[in-house]
Amino acid sequence: MTRLFRRRRGGDPVAVAAGERLLASASTSSGAVGGTRDALYLPERLPWEEVAAADWDPEERTLTVTEVGRFGQERVVHVLHLEDAGRLLQLVRERVTASIALQRHVQVTDRRSVRVLARQAPGRRGELAWFVEYDEGLDPADPQVDALVQAALAAARADVGA
Repeated sequence: MTRLFRRRRGGDPVAVAAGERLLASASTSSGAVGGTRDALYLPERLPWEEVAAADWDPEERTLTVTEVGRFGQERVVHVLHLEDAGRLLQLVRERVTASIALQRHVQVTDRRSVRVLARQAPGRRGELAWFVEYDEGLDPADPQVDALVQAALAAARADVGA
């Protein structure tokens, strides 16, 4: 049986997957969270390409991490009260940004739009994961909306050679 997580090295506050190295960490009231080149540990492993958003509130000292979701399902949100955010905030910003291979804004109506995103593990060549984020009030099952989304996805895939 292969070990998924390696033991913490001397001062590492977070155990990470074998082959990964902790780059930054921060203390919380219930332990520690950290990040590697490939994932954020909350303490469960969340690959960077599965982080939809990360917002820092300096007054409350909270990092809110929202996972990529599927239409019609509530997104998983992690609220972390960090005692010493430091380098972890920089790492989160850098890695989430690096996971976005392509992002397109497509106007559907005067006030509503969709965003087409292609994401992949930062620093790795591989298959892109495609996502569509719909503004509130748009119905993906609407044939007009779907036609615009399909055209936008086809154009985006062509642009990146996928």
